[in-house]
Amino acid sequence: MGFLDALLGKRKVAGPAKRDRLFALSTAYVALEAAHGVRSRGVAAIVFQPLATGDFTQIVADMEEVVRSTGEETGTTVSTSDDSFGYRWMILRDGDVEDLVVGVNAVNEALEIGGYGDRALAAVFSFADDAGRPIYFIYNIKRGAWYPFAPADGDQQRNVERELQLKAQIGGELPIEPELDRWFPLWGVPI
Repeated sequence: MGFLDALLGKRKVAGPAKRDRLFALSTAYVALEAAHGVRSRGVAAIVFQPLATGDFTQIVADMEEVVRSTGEETGTTVSTSDDSFGYRWMILRDGDVEDLVVGVNAVNEALEIGGYGDRALAAVFSFADDAGRPIYFIYNIKRGAWYPFAPADGDQQRNVERELQLKAQIGGELPIEPELDRWFPLWGVPI
């Protein structure tokens, strides 16, 4: 807020913190399961663009160790996978969605604290509907908003109708990205 804004009584209204938006899934998944038959597959990932610096490598290694050590209590396991686009996926597995959200948030915060928050692309949580079809809820870290991604049968096809249906069903629970052209599909999701 600038000096003139203060004098003229203008102020920016801060929206909910990005962290709060990420944690919205901790409660929204209950509605997904109970009312819509969409169940967690017990796996999530944070995808980021790695750097070949010692500092960045150490931050990632430290976060893997933290998740592994806390996973002994929570049951969360962690692994990594690199994709063909040069991104690294830190994959967390746990039957408890809340533990997955906490784990993904911890990794994201470590990247931010280390000065590499701009390297994080998205957090992806894997679900399936009653027919076993995959549904992903993607959290765009830079925008602080969620959107559903429903792959369809076929090579890189998406079920846009199902995505819009999910938006209507869960939009009151999750801060959904309002600009549909920002609902980027993530093909080849390793979870």
